[in-house]
Amino acid sequence: MSACGDSLDLGSIPLAALNQTARKRLGLYLNPTNAVASDWMTVAELMGFTYLEIRNYKGCPSPTARILDDWEAKCPDVTVGKLLSVIESAERHDVISDLKHLIEENCREHLKKQDSPIQVAEVHSSIKTPECHSITVNDDPRGESPETFDAFICYCHSDFHFVNEMILQLEQTDHRLKLCVFDRDVLPGTCVWSITTELIEKRCKRMVVVVSDDYLDSEACDFQTKFALSLSPGARSKRLIPVVYKPMEKKFPSILRFLTVCEYNKPFSKTWFWPRLAKALSLP
Repeated sequence: MSACGDSLDLGSIPLAALNQTARKRLGLYLNPTNAVASDWMTVAELMGFTYLEIRNYKGCPSPTARILDDWEAKCPDVTVGKLLSVIESAERHDVISDLKHLIEENCREHLKKQDSPIQVAEVHSSIKTPECHSITVNDDPRGESPETFDAFICYCHSDFHFVNEMILQLEQTDHRLKLCVFDRDVLPGTCVWSITTELIEKRCKRMVVVVSDDYLDSEACDFQTKFALSLSPGARSKRLIPVVYKPMEKKFPSILRFLTVCEYNKPFSKTWFWPRLAKALSLP
C-alpha cells in the first residue's frame, strides 16, 4: 500500500513523518496481546526482527513504539507506505481503516514542513502551552498545579444515571474519593483524544469501566479502555476496574475478562458493592 488519499505517495514519505500521537494510537491496537488478531510481535517479525529481539521488547511499556523507533534506526529509508504494507500483511485491516485519516494528516503536515521549513505561525502557536494544562474545571490556569483524581470513569451517556449514583456513593460520603467524570470535569473546547489520554495516563490513579451493552458500541469507551490497557501491561489488574450494574445481552468484552469484575446487578453483592469499590480506588 504505497498510496492513500488523493495525492499522497506514502511510499515516498519517511516513517519519521508519524508523530507521537499516531505512534501511541498504533500502540493501542497492536500492544495488547490478542489471541485472535495479529499483535505487535507479528508486525515486528514482518519487519525483520529476530526472535531474541522480539522477546526483549516484551518488557517495554509500549513495544509498538519501540519497534518503530528501532526499525527506523536500522532502516533509515523505511517509509509510511512500507509500514502500512507490513500492517496489511499482518491482516490488521482495522488498524489501517481506523487510523487512515490520522496517518494522512501526519504525512500532509510533513510535506508542508518540507515545502516551508520555517513556519513562524506554528512556532508561536506551540508556545501557548498554559491552556493545554487547563483542561479540567479546577485546574490551575498557570499549569503549576494540575488537578488529579482517584479514578477516571469510562462510561457511555446512556449509563450516566449510574455514574451519578457513583458520584453520590463515592464522593459525597465518608469515602471522599475524587472521580474524573468527563462531562462534568473537562473544560469545553479541548481536543477530546489528547485530553483523554492525559487524564488517564497522568492524572488518574485508576480507571473504572462501566460495562454495558451500549459501552460495547461506544467508540470513545473503546479508545479509553484500549489506551489504559496499553500503558502498563504489567499493572493492568491494578489500573482497571470493570463494573457491571445491570444485566447484559451482549457478550462481556474479551479484553477485560482477565480482570476481577465488580458486579452491582446481583442482589447478594449490592450490600458490599460500594465499600469494595471504594477500597479498590483508595489503594496507593
